[in-house]
Amino acid sequence: MNKSALAILTTVALTTVAPSPSMADGDVNIYSYRQPFLIEPLLDRFTEETGIQANIIFATQGLEARIKAEGENTPADLLLSTDVGRLEAAKRQDIAQPVQSEVLEQNIPANFRDKDDQWFGLTTRARVVYASNERVDLDTITYEDLADPKWKGRLCTRSGQHDYSIGLFASMIAHKGEEVTKTWLEGLKANLARRPTGNDRAQVKAIYAGECDLALGNTYYMGIMQTNENEPEQQEWAKSVRILFPNSEGRGTHVNISGMLLTKHAPNKDNAIKLMEFLSSAEAQKLYAEGNYEYPVLGTVEPSEIVKSWGDFKPDPISLNEIADQRKAASELVDVVDFDAGAN
Repeated sequence: MNKSALAILTTVALTTVAPSPSMADGDVNIYSYRQPFLIEPLLDRFTEETGIQANIIFATQGLEARIKAEGENTPADLLLSTDVGRLEAAKRQDIAQPVQSEVLEQNIPANFRDKDDQWFGLTTRARVVYASNERVDLDTITYEDLADPKWKGRLCTRSGQHDYSIGLFASMIAHKGEEVTKTWLEGLKANLARRPTGNDRAQVKAIYAGECDLALGNTYYMGIMQTNENEPEQQEWAKSVRILFPNSEGRGTHVNISGMLLTKHAPNKDNAIKLMEFLSSAEAQKLYAEGNYEYPVLGTVEPSEIVKSWGDFKPDPISLNEIADQRKAASELVDVVDFDAGAN
């Protein structure tokens, strides 16, 4: 490998403010919530084509705080993130700067770009319903349907305060308003088979085990489970469910993004913008989407064969800027209805 890759596998905030020795001047330096194995093939290709070496640090949380603490001395040029909520939070912490690029504007649809050009989507994932193959006889569903009392004791999901959940709830507020969303969340809560817990794969495991019949999750976890030869039990979990794309016959299925931003004090700004433009290109989009079972933001690039096998769907065209604006209200509603306490 022709670049430095330092994986910091941490679950606590990073507080080091001195530049890492792996972060060389004149390269391009990346702090990433995307795991290195997902983006290393892209960075290798970028280096081959440009001669610019890419260095990466990975963490599970705390990168925004680290960039903020490093200030003007940060070695980080780019932040790669897993959710528009994190990207928007980074923007509001004043650690990003706008990028004016015709390439990015051409390759990335406006609804997947920050209105102030401070963050940019790279791939999308849909927030879908996993349905039991044995116990659910449905071809279509809406998010609103999940609050129907007929599903009482049959629904599983992760914490309502998780970024993925908040994104969906915020989209509901953007479409329906806070009062309707509050009533809907109360209905979801009443239908829970257990207290919200675990990640998206844990919800599929719960369906496999018969604990629930429906669950909310992101599409790409299905690809991870279907191809996980190291943990064949996950392949069995995946076989027990199918994906339903909610609201495909109406406003569309909620989608979120993985994305990137240029840090406010990027020491290698020009190189960083070159990398951003490369990551939005057809070549990189294809590699990226195939590697993580997500959908390219560049419309001319086809998703992987595994992703295609889940079927076509209509994505909600609402701008993620509107959803980001409702995230605080969504988080507050989760607490108001005491969602994570589960059904009474």
